[in-house]
Amino acid sequence: MENPQSSRRRLWGCVFAVMVCLTAFALISPALAETPAGSSKTKARQYIDLIGSVFDFVQQNYVDEVNPETLYRGAMEGMLKSLGDQHTSYLPPDQMRGLTDTTSGKFGGVGLSISKVTVPTPDRPAYVEVASPIEDTPGYRAGILAGDYIVTINGESTADITLDQAVGLLRGPEGTDVDLVIRRGKNIEFPVTLTRALIELPTVKYGMIDSYGYLKIIEFTPNTAQRVQTALDSFSAAGFKGLIIDLRNNPGGLITSVVDVANKFIASGLIVTTKSRFVMENSVYTAVTARKTMPNNVPIVVLINKGSASASEILAGALKDHKLAYLVGEKTYGKGSVQQPVPLPNKDGIKITIARYYTPSDSNIDKVGIPPDRQIDYPPYTEKEEAVFSRLVSDNVIPPYVEAHPGMGEAQIASFADTLKKTYDLDIRLLRRLVRIEATRTKPSALYDLDYDIQLAEAIKILRTENFTALMGAAKTIRELQEDARTLALSQGEAKKAN
Repeated sequence: MENPQSSRRRLWGCVFAVMVCLTAFALISPALAETPAGSSKTKARQYIDLIGSVFDFVQQNYVDEVNPETLYRGAMEGMLKSLGDQHTSYLPPDQMRGLTDTTSGKFGGVGLSISKVTVPTPDRPAYVEVASPIEDTPGYRAGILAGDYIVTINGESTADITLDQAVGLLRGPEGTDVDLVIRRGKNIEFPVTLTRALIELPTVKYGMIDSYGYLKIIEFTPNTAQRVQTALDSFSAAGFKGLIIDLRNNPGGLITSVVDVANKFIASGLIVTTKSRFVMENSVYTAVTARKTMPNNVPIVVLINKGSASASEILAGALKDHKLAYLVGEKTYGKGSVQQPVPLPNKDGIKITIARYYTPSDSNIDKVGIPPDRQIDYPPYTEKEEAVFSRLVSDNVIPPYVEAHPGMGEAQIASFADTLKKTYDLDIRLLRRLVRIEATRTKPSALYDLDYDIQLAEAIKILRTENFTALMGAAKTIRELQEDARTLALSQGEAKKAN
């Protein structure tokens, strides 16, 4: 251990070295004097050189030997994190590979699309949040829902890691396990062990509900537009009287894909525009009349929720602004930005936001979302229900019963739910839903669940019984809604000042 005098000498020696380093930096940068003082280019060059000087100084003088890669990664992560944009980040080689896997459509994982706030609040803590579970994946079959929080991954708190680090922990070789702790609501927490599977990004599911076409778009990939057309052809052959487009829990995908899909419904005009501070990143996507394939005068209802993000918001926004569809459900997630992955020489890379997109009414919905024309919410748990739900999960009564009764049908599911109701006083539809999920865990998920899905039931009711023309006549564009919100906020602010 060093004596105090020696420590002080070493400390002042380090300070002197830093001063020498910075002085040398100023002296060896004559080019800076040739640029107007205070210009952004001058400041950028100064900071770049200063970072390099500190990098060298730390590597040469830190008490322990430092791997330069450690300093490089720390600097990259800190620099991009300082932007306060959860969608902009540094990607180490494993995460860069994961991004490539996602683009190619296949990877080993659990099938959860996730997000993370940059500034936590009491309502939105720092834990990783499930934006949407991907259908027919381990996360979906385990009953994990949009809005659930992942508190820990393999014992590591997600409050202390980045979004991309969380993605890296969730992904891995097919057949391996990952342990999660899930928080639902304010107080419900329960452990879940998921076995990673080969995740193939899904695109479209469809079928008829009575005389109405039901089109569930799960994600926008290069094949989505073709699959949507196959569905529309099937509905036309069946003589459909209305269409339900389900965008709930759709995390987005390729902008070119959603434009192609939107053009099947929109004959002319804007679909979406992207705007950046650089002209080269500005794009305008317009409909081509020849590419419209949806028959005229067929009413369309679009289902949205807080798991609808990015490209799914582009489609919902375009159809709403063109007054072609009536939106039902909950406000969407609010991701109105465009990212560009940039590979770097060490097989790592960065993902950076380069533009924001705007709906046909010239509205950006980033961090705002798109409100539905008709709000249909699943009622939140009361404190009593949260306690009962936690006890139901802790008691683990459903899996053993289902295992002992293979091949349960709807009548058996309903009967067991009635029995559960006597001990666990929860909504009977929720109990049937929990039993149904467990009973069909190893099977492909059903196309829809009218017993539990109140939003889908509302969409069907609208098509069956309501005046759709009148509904669309009263519906507002996204810009009109945003202007109404601003006017209301101003009037409330003025009223508050007056009081």
